[in-house]
Amino acid sequence: MEFILIALVILFVLEYTQKIDAKKFIMETEPYFRFLMEDDYKFLLTVRYGRDIDVNKLFSIRVRNGVITIVFVIFIFLLSNFTFINVLFAFIIGYLVFKMPYTKLQKYYKSNLNNINQMLPYYLKSLEILVQHYTVPVAIRRSINTAPDIFKPGLEKLISKIEAGDSSVNPYMDFAKEYPVRDSMRMMRLLYRLGLGSQENKQEQLILFARTVSSLQNKARELKYKNRLETMEHKTMTMLITTGGGILLLLLLAMMQMMNF
Repeated sequence: MEFILIALVILFVLEYTQKIDAKKFIMETEPYFRFLMEDDYKFLLTVRYGRDIDVNKLFSIRVRNGVITIVFVIFIFLLSNFTFINVLFAFIIGYLVFKMPYTKLQKYYKSNLNNINQMLPYYLKSLEILVQHYTVPVAIRRSINTAPDIFKPGLEKLISKIEAGDSSVNPYMDFAKEYPVRDSMRMMRLLYRLGLGSQENKQEQLILFARTVSSLQNKARELKYKNRLETMEHKTMTMLITTGGGILLLLLLAMMQMMNF
């Protein structure tokens, strides 16, 4: 432990006197770790913190923490028992530290899917109004500014693919896969067919789309009320258990006091 403290002091002095620049070292080596960045990392960060987030900066912090962990664990083993297995163990620990922020983002996204599930029908309702006056791609483009922030990155990807010439159902399905909530696949297919329809049958398809959106809104309201009811029931049960436990404890104390007399 004394050697570790001395080494830490030396590193701090070197960093403070600018003999070494750990931050510059991390910035220079970080691009070599870029292949470790997950495909959905930017999307998950956007969901968690909003669109104005520096993805590269947060990824650099993950790389820094992982590298520092590896170096620190190897240094610990140098003082005790330095073997290849210990070095491998140090890299595993460093990788877990590197992955930890991403795992937390995934957990947050999964827990937030319930909110996305409730927001989607209301967004589709606003899109339904726009589709009555514009084509589907134009309506989607116009809806981005007023859409919930969580949908904006996916909508921009959807529109960019359509404007790039992809007239298949794939851009719509990619959006549904990015937000895998209830009925998202079916709604995106309906929206795609609505965009393909001619002016003669557009009104019929629009009526079908409107009915489906209304049904989704009703389901979202029912789920919202159900969640509120479950929350109230949970709070009520907690209060009853706490009150009952307190009463039993008081009775037990009273009985013990009577027995002492």
